[in-house]
Amino acid sequence: MLSYLLSPLNTTIKNFDKTTKLPLSSFVSASPFATTKAYSSYSKKTHFLFQSRFLPNYSSMAATNPSSSSSPQTLHPRLSNPRRLHRPRLLKLPFTSHDRKLLSVRCQIPKFEPKRSALNSDVTETTSSSSSSIDFLTLCHSLKTTKRKGWLNHGINGPESIADHMYRMALMALIVGDLPGVNRERCIKIAIVHDIAEAIVGDITPSDGVPKVEKSRLEQAALNEMCNVLGGGMRAEEIQELWREYEDNASLEANLVKDFDKVEMILQALEYETEHDKVLDEFFLSTAGKFQTEIGKSWAAEIIARRSSRLAKKLN
Repeated sequence: MLSYLLSPLNTTIKNFDKTTKLPLSSFVSASPFATTKAYSSYSKKTHFLFQSRFLPNYSSMAATNPSSSSSPQTLHPRLSNPRRLHRPRLLKLPFTSHDRKLLSVRCQIPKFEPKRSALNSDVTETTSSSSSSIDFLTLCHSLKTTKRKGWLNHGINGPESIADHMYRMALMALIVGDLPGVNRERCIKIAIVHDIAEAIVGDITPSDGVPKVEKSRLEQAALNEMCNVLGGGMRAEEIQELWREYEDNASLEANLVKDFDKVEMILQALEYETEHDKVLDEFFLSTAGKFQTEIGKSWAAEIIARRSSRLAKKLN
């Protein structure tokens, strides 16, 4: 509606520019604080009055009206009281005889509310995020130093850590061939986080006598604590989701990573048998017949074949 009311104003401004030969910028300024000259135009249907907020050019007005004095007070009755210049400006717009109205326009100083500094906010969030991330990674340090208990129970000196085990599982997910319906990148992520709760609860093995349900509860509580240290958010939720997916064996990716867990264990058992001249039958017997995927079965069969060949050579 306002654009409709002001459209005749734009037309009249153009007419002033043509008749006065003055630059349009000297007539209407983009800023309400700029000094402009006063113009008036009268017609049968239009009446515009533009009054400057500041004093007009007295010399030009005196030239157009020689009978008037050079004193500002005699040029225009409204100039006798300068305070009147600050009253609301009135703008009469053209209307038909059936609809005559008066629109009052006041020039107001725009108010700008100070905005919160985006830079300060970003710095605060980055500092908080960095602090939480380093706290989380520091907590995960124990995954590098905690030795896998199954090897310690069998007298292996300097055995692999929990992180060592998860790292080679992630490599398995990286090098495995493409499988229908399997997301390899998700397999890598699951391999990285599947034992992450052991940073707090340690490596709980079947020899510890902890029921499977209780072991899962302890690890879930530990994982919740670790995600709180991380500060929650999208990444923490992803870790929770990946861990739960593996724990529940709830996807093709989880099936494959479960097989990688067993494959990595028997491959490590074969390596320790070779290095320490031991027989670690327990690890091969506990995994026999439990592989869910063709890849898991194929890789396990290759490891068992190499072990059998080694044992046969040893007997000879």
